[in-house]
Amino acid sequence: MNRKWWKESVVYQIYPISFKDSNGDGIGDLRGIISKLDYLQDLGVEVIWVCPIYKSPGHDNGYDISDYCGIKSQFGTMEDFDELLEGLHARGMKLMMDLVLNHTSDEHPWFLESRQSRDSSKRDYYIWRKGKNGGPPNNWESYFSGSVWEYDEQTDEYYLHLYSKHQPDLNWENQAVVDQLHDMVKWWLVKGVDGFRFDAIAHIVKAEGLPDAQNPHLTPTVRAYEMFSNLDHVHTLLQDLYDNVLNTHDIMTVGETSGLGPEEALCYVGDDRRELHMTFQFEHMFLDAASSGSGKWDIVPWKLQELKEIMSNWQTVLHGRGWNANYLCNHDQPRSVSRFGNDTRYRVPSAKMLATFIHTLEGTPYIYQGEEIGMTNVAFPSIDDYRDVETLNYYTEQIQSGVPENKIMRSIHLKSRDNARTPMQWDMSEQAGFTTGAPWIQVNSNYTEINVASAQQDPDSIYHYYRKLIQLRKQYDVFVYGEYKLIMPSHPEIYGYTRTLVDQQLLVMLNFFEREPLFELPEELNAHQAKLLISNYEVDEGKENLHQLRLRPYEARVYLLQQ
Repeated sequence: MNRKWWKESVVYQIYPISFKDSNGDGIGDLRGIISKLDYLQDLGVEVIWVCPIYKSPGHDNGYDISDYCGIKSQFGTMEDFDELLEGLHARGMKLMMDLVLNHTSDEHPWFLESRQSRDSSKRDYYIWRKGKNGGPPNNWESYFSGSVWEYDEQTDEYYLHLYSKHQPDLNWENQAVVDQLHDMVKWWLVKGVDGFRFDAIAHIVKAEGLPDAQNPHLTPTVRAYEMFSNLDHVHTLLQDLYDNVLNTHDIMTVGETSGLGPEEALCYVGDDRRELHMTFQFEHMFLDAASSGSGKWDIVPWKLQELKEIMSNWQTVLHGRGWNANYLCNHDQPRSVSRFGNDTRYRVPSAKMLATFIHTLEGTPYIYQGEEIGMTNVAFPSIDDYRDVETLNYYTEQIQSGVPENKIMRSIHLKSRDNARTPMQWDMSEQAGFTTGAPWIQVNSNYTEINVASAQQDPDSIYHYYRKLIQLRKQYDVFVYGEYKLIMPSHPEIYGYTRTLVDQQLLVMLNFFEREPLFELPEELNAHQAKLLISNYEVDEGKENLHQLRLRPYEARVYLLQQ
């Protein structure tokens, strides 16, 4: 059992602009986070992951960085950041920064100098090319729709941006770029940060020669994906970063690496790889999409069987060889209870069931802000209420293609990134206690029912259920290090599995639907001395037969079995 603190921790993700506003300008900030440190400590989480707070024009909510070593004024000052870090460390907690190394803002000094002329000393910091046949250098398409190439009239060339045109990609083939990025990461480590989430890290290398993408039957973004994702040289660059920078401190790292199965992920997180500690996998995030990549808006019903296959594959392949990062929601995904649960009649039991799922898998659990109180998707009536650049681009593109607006808005209501970005719902006061001013994006109207203050007062709330799950991970090593094994693999409604470590075994049973299916205990399991550790319903153990058990809607149970 290779113990590591980052394996035993629970991570809480904060989207700063939406977490807590301290000065009434409608924008969450560092002092707002500082004011809620006791809340986070009481929840029991050990690591806080803070999304970008660097200086930025904000075209992609901070993922377009114009100064890696500066704090954006709307969030506060570097002194505020130092106070936040000190406050976390004083509570025995840690801080993980969100760092974008694939691209910068088009207002970063490097890019401003790069675009001055073709002879600029910073020209090769980014990827510039001449046009071809009167158009862009190749046919790659951006994640935010349209070409990855933006024409620059001043120098009569195009620059490459996998995301917004305001996010030009850095040229990692330039050693000067690599050296300066290394120095910047060292600077934050010296300040005392405890880790990094590396945004879009799988894209830092592009195919040699930047050729056109093939496979015309695929959607444009998917077609070009293999040209700028998970290429071999990415691993050389990450190993160099690890050996020269990351390995000098006891920190945790997680990479955003879509498009991978678990075997490929081991190239990043294998115990012998010297790259990253874990990666976020995206296979389960495409379960309700007609196709991966840009097909996210074409929504289809997700299937439990597919979820089982995906998660079981990751659990078994990485066991003893690497480490998982387990999540159902983040700042780029819809709210988990609205997507995988039931956000109306069974919101509370289904939110608890999903929490049980994430905290009983092998790997580090990630909680996204508001998940611990069961916050839901929002359905704004007008596109004018939305702020996400991806959502707005999608709407414009679909309207221009003649798609009916009601069909477009249905997809947006289900899949917009703004679903996760509405303000944190703290209490029943105006604007949910998030701000005393006008919030940058509207608060979900259900805040009077769903909020932290009410959840803290209710001993049967989702919030207190999360606290218990987190405490169980601290109490029993089997929650962290136990080996996963799927049971009842073909059951259409129940997801069941065991976790085994030496003489301890967990039995996890999860009903993902509102019907009441029968759970039948596999013969190989010994339930003679079964102890119920947690359930999202009241259970009278003396009256129940664990060998045949009728599960209630979205019911979750975790038993401790003795081997």
